Amino acid sequence: MFISGLILLTISSILYAEQILTLQQILPIAFCGAAMGDHSGYYIGRRMGPRFFETNFAKKRKVFFKSTEVKILRYGNFAIVIGRLVTAIRSIVPLLTGVSGMPRLKFSIYDSLACGIWSLGLGLLIIGVDKIWS
Repeated sequence: MFISGLILLTISSILYAEQILTLQQILPIAFCGAAMGDHSGYYIGRRMGPRFFETNFAKKRKVFFKSTEVKILRYGNFAIVIGRLVTAIRSIVPLLTGVSGMPRLKFSIYDSLACGIWSLGLGLLIIGVDKIWS
């Protein structure tokens, strides 16, 4: 849920450049990791429900959560896709969609789309970084 995209890109690029793993091996692993992280956040949010906003963690970040919640309401289902692609809210959007009570299947469909787009973007970045080193 909280692994930096820069760390992931660096590790993936090294594994690819050193021919330890192929792109066909890296991308499904990245997709599964992203989906598992998003789904764990979603189910934590579902389990906690609105009580989440009463936690000290949420109270300290009230403005941030409110801003993210506004984005989710504004962009609807596509907030899941946008949230996966925007670093600042990547780990919070699944949690808040779980808190909101979004149906599981709906979340899974949009999250799979988001993780697929994100994985393809990661692949393009890995190839681009490899070209720089070559």
